[in-house]
Amino acid sequence: MDRIDQSILTALQYNARISNVDLAAHVGLSPSACLRRVTMLEQNGIINGYHADLNAAKMGHDVLVLLHITLHGQSAEMMAEFEAAVTNIPQVLACFLIAGENDYILRVAARDVNDFGRVHSTYLSSLPHVLRMESSFVLREVMNRGMTPSQI
Repeated sequence: MDRIDQSILTALQYNARISNVDLAAHVGLSPSACLRRVTMLEQNGIINGYHADLNAAKMGHDVLVLLHITLHGQSAEMMAEFEAAVTNIPQVLACFLIAGENDYILRVAARDVNDFGRVHSTYLSSLPHVLRMESSFVLREVMNRGMTPSQI
């Protein structure tokens, strides 16, 4: 990956809807050469996709909870069953397998505290193989960014 690829990635992270012509002008390439590079970045899995950054609060989900989960064990079967079950809960925005005291961290969105209570009692409390759950309510998002090309 060279400086031009990094410039392309930076521009796309800032505005993924930029036209290929504008992107090419921004990085100093012809539109066809720029499109070839973007296609290669996609084919090599460096660009996983293009997404809209939705404002959860404006969509009525004012509560964000980070849930630390510890399983009874760490067998491949237990982890697979837990992971399969957690993917079926629409309020779970992300699930990370982690190293340390806990096994997983979930990012959960809810309309309000009562809605989180409903999600917890209806879905989260029935997840398989859970020994312990600890909820941390996010008070304010300070920063949330993706990987920058300079980190690559």
